[in-house]
Amino acid sequence: MFGRMLNVDLSTGAVAWEQVPAEWVRDFIGGSGLAARLLWEELDPGRDPFDPRSPLLFITGPLTGTGGPTPARMSLCARSPQTGLWGESNLGGFIGPELRYAGVDVLWISGQATEPVYLWIHNGQAELRPAGHLWGSADPYETQRAIRDEVGEAQAKVASIGLAGENRVPFAGVLADHGRLAARTGMGAVMGAKRLKAVAVRGTGKVPLGDEAAFKRLRLQANQNLLEQNMTAIFKSVGTSGALDYLQMMGDMPQKYWTAASFEGAGLISGSEMASTILTGSKACQGCVIACGREVHVTEGPYATPPKSKGPEYETIAALGSQLLIDDLAQITALGERCDRLGMDTISAGGAIGLAYYLYDQGRLTTADTGGLELRWGDGKPAFVLLDQMARREGFGALLAQGSRALAAHYGDPGLAVQVNGLDVAMHDPRAFSGQALSYLTSPRGACHNQSDFFNVEMGGTIDEIGITLPERWEDAGKAALVARDQHWRTACNSLTVCMFAVVPPSELVELLSAALGEPWTPEDLMAAGERAWNLKRAINCRLGLTPASEVLPRLLLQPLPDGGQEGHVPDVALLLDEYYAASGWERESGRPKAETLRRLGLDFVNREA
Repeated sequence: MFGRMLNVDLSTGAVAWEQVPAEWVRDFIGGSGLAARLLWEELDPGRDPFDPRSPLLFITGPLTGTGGPTPARMSLCARSPQTGLWGESNLGGFIGPELRYAGVDVLWISGQATEPVYLWIHNGQAELRPAGHLWGSADPYETQRAIRDEVGEAQAKVASIGLAGENRVPFAGVLADHGRLAARTGMGAVMGAKRLKAVAVRGTGKVPLGDEAAFKRLRLQANQNLLEQNMTAIFKSVGTSGALDYLQMMGDMPQKYWTAASFEGAGLISGSEMASTILTGSKACQGCVIACGREVHVTEGPYATPPKSKGPEYETIAALGSQLLIDDLAQITALGERCDRLGMDTISAGGAIGLAYYLYDQGRLTTADTGGLELRWGDGKPAFVLLDQMARREGFGALLAQGSRALAAHYGDPGLAVQVNGLDVAMHDPRAFSGQALSYLTSPRGACHNQSDFFNVEMGGTIDEIGITLPERWEDAGKAALVARDQHWRTACNSLTVCMFAVVPPSELVELLSAALGEPWTPEDLMAAGERAWNLKRAINCRLGLTPASEVLPRLLLQPLPDGGQEGHVPDVALLLDEYYAASGWERESGRPKAETLRRLGLDFVNREA
């Protein structure tokens, strides 16, 4: 029922249909979990992420397009050009459901077009069309409009890269709809290497369900439960930055490139400030009752916007705001918009720029390096220039486009960049919540908060039903097993795929999954699938060169900040990792899951490679 896969070879133009084995769906569900199983044989350490033979997957889950709860999400997966490891990015909006309405659960893209193209999928049909007229000139929003006009379908959904993806900037993303971005790990650069400007989809079919009547009843109840939650009301009214003031108080929000304990201007860039000044409405992904997206209108000044422009979410506000000590919400909005139109991850772009500002402040780079730009804290004007240069790989931006790790190495201090395994740390400081340090160190895609938002657990977002209970935020001992369990849970959610903002109990999710697939599931089945996929991603990374030696917290995050909400705490990384390896059943020396762990999880095909 779930698992219809469309294969597109850009080198030959060949299109073929396959069916994912049913047992793989049972073991890995869908989304990024199933993608790991599909890509297991394909992710060769000797094959560059930009090699035409390296595939890219657009992959939905059994709940995508079903009407709820939060049914809009899908994943893009490939070997990451940013990290060289497992690449995974999550995308909301409308295109995931549209793929399923068009009869596609999994889109497998391989090869490399001789000239720029876009892929047009419509009700089970697929064709490649020329995109040379869009390459190098049209930003993702312009591309979406142009392609809808060309295919003659106003309701077509389009996911497109920008200039950064075309130029293979390793943290380029893929943009769809109202600024929804598959941002992290460089999936836009993979599309650029394949000369694939966009994927456009139109479908009018129905998502097949095992028990449609039961699913409809369960979906309506789950959505009603979400609507009655306080968190839903908060997200709808003040967006993801609604907790900014609290995160600032707790020491979780970073500023001045991770070196300051607090930021006096934080209140000027919060979700509540946005709501009282420039907010005009909310924006939801398909079928979502939460509607965390922001619509804003800056009416005057140098950063004036059209009505209903995209407003920045928390990660962008921190990465391009507090990290540069910018307290101008209009300017941050404009920086986020520029990043989107260029097609770059705001976290990694902001990380590279933040490090450049820090190096300039330290006197370790000068205007001779920056082409005359003075990178002074609080002044965002140079950041616009740097973003453009990064996307074009020109001037000082050519170095920044390689990412913060390369920038720090260029100036002789590779440990300075705040990243793990090449991925810039998300905007949650692990000195505030020590479990988040472990999440960053062991995430399959680098320093990611979406593989486990354990800071949220440590603030009270527990899931007692599956044993994810409340720890003390600065107590390192005994925390690792909880972190691992939360990672397995989030992996299961990314396989379904369900938005991490949807607080849906596991017992409700398995009822929905059972009705969707027409077979019984339990919470234990769901957690087992999450653990299985988590360990498979780990095995993939070990094959691609990951070792425990790379699980190092950046130097700046090991320096205590005693004056703010962190109260000088620094996580005990060695203790956390030792306990984590023991709890996970991984080999401490190699980092690889032990043979008995793989056997217990039904991953014997991984054991056979050892």
